[in-house]
Amino acid sequence: MNIAHQSIDWKEILHPKNILLNLVGVAFITLALKGFMIPNKFLDGGIIGISILVHEITHLPFGILVLGLNSPFLYLGKMLLGKTFAIQSLMTFLLIAASMTFVHIDAVTTDRLLIALFGGCLIGIGMGLCIRSGSTADGVEILALLTTRKIGLNVSEVIFAMNTLLFLTAAWSFGIATALYSIVTYFSAIKSLDYIAHGLEQYTSLNIISSKSDEIKAIIVQKFGKGITVIKGERGYLPDTFDKKVDCDIIVTVVTRLELLRIKDEIRKLDPRAFMFIQYIKEASGGILRNRQKH
Repeated sequence: MNIAHQSIDWKEILHPKNILLNLVGVAFITLALKGFMIPNKFLDGGIIGISILVHEITHLPFGILVLGLNSPFLYLGKMLLGKTFAIQSLMTFLLIAASMTFVHIDAVTTDRLLIALFGGCLIGIGMGLCIRSGSTADGVEILALLTTRKIGLNVSEVIFAMNTLLFLTAAWSFGIATALYSIVTYFSAIKSLDYIAHGLEQYTSLNIISSKSDEIKAIIVQKFGKGITVIKGERGYLPDTFDKKVDCDIIVTVVTRLELLRIKDEIRKLDPRAFMFIQYIKEASGGILRNRQKH
């Protein structure tokens, strides 16, 4: 284990931005649970979903269930991600337990579609904000990370398998309709979490092959302020003219979703026949990733 994992970064834990993100995230989670999901027996995935299910069956306090069921994952979090992460997550679990115990919120609606969509969006936003603060609001993600290392599946596959069992149990306990709406809630939450945790500026690799490659390079670098990589390739090899080929530049640039359409439009104006393909990137760092000039 490295030194960073052994030490506790109190400056990171007590940073005002992280505390604020955590508090706002827990507020969204509480609103989603008390205002939409629990009064109508809707589930989310993960430990929160299990806590709702156990709460409805046994009537044990939800706040205690969330804290108790998440607690064992703190040890895993400490081993995998360090003591700082474990303490921040413990703070999140305590805040959720306290807010669910002492804060009163009336049910906002009984409309199942609204519950599924808005309940899911709100809890996803809350969890995303907690992740941005450096913690997690649900221990299942830590368990999924450990399972991934043991059996080789990726995290999303492990979480999906766990939640499939949860929703099957919900169908048995609450009926098929509620279980199906709970699945909508879960996917709504996942999408919202993705946008909040990773932002609208997820990176995309745009690859361009064009006879006007020099002009396109100039547009991307000079007008949009983006970095490029040029790969030397060959184009041709068509069915009717297989023996004909020409050297070409394959231009690669990493852009955000918000920049992608504007850059593609400019390229199409310059060369309507330009061949472009897109690859979605999980993570990117270094180089010139952000726009450095105003347009």
